[in-house]
Amino acid sequence: MSKIIIVGGVAGGATAAARLRRLDEYAEIIMFERGEHISFANCGLPYHIGGTIPDRGDLLLQTPGSFNRRFNVDVRVQSEVLSVDRSTKTIKVKDEGGIYIEQYDKLILSPGGSPIVPPMEGINSGRVFTLRNVVDTDRIKVFIHTTHPRSAVVVGGGFIGIEMAENLKEAGLKVSIVELSDQVIAPLDIDMACDIHHYLRRQGVSLHLNNGLKKIIDGKNGLTIELQNGILEADMLILAIGVRPESLLAKDAGLDVNGRGGILTDKHMRTSDPDIYAVGDAVEVIDFVTKQPAMIPLAGPANKQARIAADNICGIPSEYTGTQGSAVIKVFDMTAASTGINEKTAKRLSLDYDKVYLWLPGHAGYYPGSKSMSLKVIFEKETGKILGAQAVGFDGVNKRCDVLAVAIRAGMIAHDLTGLELCYAPPYSSAKDPVNMAGYAIENILTGRVKNFHWREVDALPRDGSVTLLDVRTPQEAARGRIDGFINIPLDDLRKNIGEMDKSKPVYVHCHSGMRSYIAARILSQHGFEVYNLSGGYRLYSSVAGDLQNQFLQ
Repeated sequence: MSKIIIVGGVAGGATAAARLRRLDEYAEIIMFERGEHISFANCGLPYHIGGTIPDRGDLLLQTPGSFNRRFNVDVRVQSEVLSVDRSTKTIKVKDEGGIYIEQYDKLILSPGGSPIVPPMEGINSGRVFTLRNVVDTDRIKVFIHTTHPRSAVVVGGGFIGIEMAENLKEAGLKVSIVELSDQVIAPLDIDMACDIHHYLRRQGVSLHLNNGLKKIIDGKNGLTIELQNGILEADMLILAIGVRPESLLAKDAGLDVNGRGGILTDKHMRTSDPDIYAVGDAVEVIDFVTKQPAMIPLAGPANKQARIAADNICGIPSEYTGTQGSAVIKVFDMTAASTGINEKTAKRLSLDYDKVYLWLPGHAGYYPGSKSMSLKVIFEKETGKILGAQAVGFDGVNKRCDVLAVAIRAGMIAHDLTGLELCYAPPYSSAKDPVNMAGYAIENILTGRVKNFHWREVDALPRDGSVTLLDVRTPQEAARGRIDGFINIPLDDLRKNIGEMDKSKPVYVHCHSGMRSYIAARILSQHGFEVYNLSGGYRLYSSVAGDLQNQFLQ
């Protein structure tokens, strides 16, 4: 009978333990957890703080007792594994009774990641919090209940930071987000994050971008928070600036780790010691799209890695094929999702890529409640292979990003997207789904039927008459806001005005979203003009320009 020890619970450790038992009824399985909870919904913690999940017990998926009864796993909570001795295949454990040694045949490390807490003045104040587990959640809930704070600063605009900002706002606090970068939600590109910025501000959340935390002063009446640029006053502060892998145990045991501390494994989740496996947030993965090493702490990959480690321990050949970073976040009533690589990564790796922007309704426009989403798809220029996608909106965002995640995993090209037969009824979609439309848009570029230009290029276009700058929106739309230098000829009047246009000059054309200007580009190109269509249209350009201007004014 084999003896398998698992260090750490939650997504990685608990999943591995359950899979091991389903595969081997007779193995001795011991799971050690430093805290008191072995299996909890860590992604749901912010929503308990905000009151969306009122019952704390709903977050506790399994207790040590229930897990033991169902899976016959020896669960030892509040037991810290201090060290691993690979030569004797033993671990040293500390619990309330003292320190003891436990032997193993196979070992799975699932230590997870810990919140980054920078060393600075005031960081240990009782008004400063991180959020990683149920204990952290309880501390925040008790603080809000007992001290009735009126304001909070969230440092970090990632997933936890945004979710905490929303839920603190829902709890009645005035909330500010401080983010060192020029945008929130790093997996998005800034042109997609701008929609989030505008929406957060409309919800009353104050954004302080391109700004960082310098010092915290804990005074009698609250916190004085000194930033790189400015000072904020608040009753509490949430640190959400990222996580680092808790890999010290692995490092001290002599296992291979990368420069960031990520534990190195092979495709079977084996470490540099063939009897030790590692899974979850502390593990270096291979980016599925770029094939480059990466650290991507997500619950879905952790669960898959745990199952693969258990399979291999039980003699079932199983491989982890990489992480593509598929993720979704709720921002009040808005949704943002991404999968694959973003444009920042494509540029950094000097990939030969292009992109399209679309602004399309989540379901049929004539059916009540239809709202448009912003969709960005990155693709390989030569082949049309889909490399990444981002979507922001209110209706059906996660559905489209999930389909595009499958397309990336399957190695699909743009033409494949056009042929997908997706579910359609007016309350849910359109006959030509946004995913199909993305395929059509990319296919048009690859076949040369349309040439695009993008929002970054608009301000650099010459205004000296050497090119024609054309706005094909209605006069009413143009009156509400326009791009300097563009003349307004509505699409429906374009054909009767073609004779007045100079075919020797390239034409740069835009509408609100890029759809009508695409039609204009097709008309003009068939009349002998060289035409470029503004992908994403005036809506995208004005959104980004307005957001960047707002940052500048701050």
